[in-house]
Amino acid sequence: MDTTGSRGGFAGAGGCPVRGGSALGTEELRILLGTPEFAADPHAAYREMRRRHGSMVPIELAPGVPATLVVNYRTALRILNDPEHFPADPRVWQESIPEDSPIRPMMQWYPNALRNSGAEHLRYRQAYTASIDGIDLHAVHSTVEAIAGPLIASIAAQGGADVVSGYALPLVFEVLNQLVGCSADIGQRVATGMAALFDTVNAAWGMQTLAEALMELIALRRAEPGDDVTSRMAHHPAALNDEEMLYQLVSFYGAGLEPMQNLIANTLLLMLTDERFGGDMLGGSLSTRDAIDEVLFNDPPMANFSISYPRQPVLIDTTWLPAHQPVLISLAACNNDPEIAGGDRTGNRSHLAWSAGPHACPARSVAYLVAQTAIDQLLDALPDIALAVGKDEISWRPGPFHRAMVALPVEFPISPALRAV
Repeated sequence: MDTTGSRGGFAGAGGCPVRGGSALGTEELRILLGTPEFAADPHAAYREMRRRHGSMVPIELAPGVPATLVVNYRTALRILNDPEHFPADPRVWQESIPEDSPIRPMMQWYPNALRNSGAEHLRYRQAYTASIDGIDLHAVHSTVEAIAGPLIASIAAQGGADVVSGYALPLVFEVLNQLVGCSADIGQRVATGMAALFDTVNAAWGMQTLAEALMELIALRRAEPGDDVTSRMAHHPAALNDEEMLYQLVSFYGAGLEPMQNLIANTLLLMLTDERFGGDMLGGSLSTRDAIDEVLFNDPPMANFSISYPRQPVLIDTTWLPAHQPVLISLAACNNDPEIAGGDRTGNRSHLAWSAGPHACPARSVAYLVAQTAIDQLLDALPDIALAVGKDEISWRPGPFHRAMVALPVEFPISPALRAV
């Protein structure tokens, strides 16, 4: 990578990315992510971005919050594997971002692995990764089956449901609670706090409720360790303090809840609307795992993320990137970059949905297993499940980061005899 600009140069007037020494344009030319129009057809937007701007696209994450979106696969890999020039620490950037900015909670600094670089990142990452590596995947499979059974039984007698709110969300949340060692009481307070955190009116109360519940969990697992993520993290040689523990757990829930429920829902949408996934495998149909990987290529649950903040102006792909301005990787656009796309990608897992480099997701095996087991349980119990509306009637939630449906309505023959096991 050409990093000559990291030791000097200029970023252009107003902090705009500059291509070949000349400004790409005024701030008005920036593309605002997170609009309903963008959510309705992001791939058309990515193609137009690539046509107009090449690999580096000037965007706004929210009105008045400029950033650069990377839409080239190879450029993304260079950036993700160069933490020296593209660190993940946002502290200088956030000094200029209002406290009430809608994207600040998702991007601001916390003492966790996601938002730090260098020695601190390594310390947090070692504790975080070790706590996840200790998860027993065989036990996870049984856990998902046990949670899925009652959820499926509760909707089977109704003849229809919203997969997102009625199945994927409660299943994933209960799996995460069990992985971190939450009691039912603490888990309920965590759920209440997380729900309020995404409600801008009650966000502060939600964060306080969430923090209080997790602090109680941390104290419990320091005193009475078990076979869970919190206990392993609390007793790791990195010796995390309570605040550091809190924000590793917040990160664990944040990285697991929304992305995993969307992975389940997005994969089910594909399987219910694509004839390649009908029938059985002996008949030549593709597997659930194939469907998951196809979604991770085309509609990954975190579409635009892996954020970094160059410490100094950097020249890359003929574009100068300003210091301390966010650089996002469009995982969705890069996966579908014409330079690397094409042909049958069945069994191909070279997508960037798990990111890459020092901040790559350490829990991909757990996520694959939870998603696949949840989907297989639902399809086995309700083999005649079908989409209840036309595919073009599905609404997608606007937002700059995720690829998430508002709802996934399904229908199936009523099964009053189905019982939870």
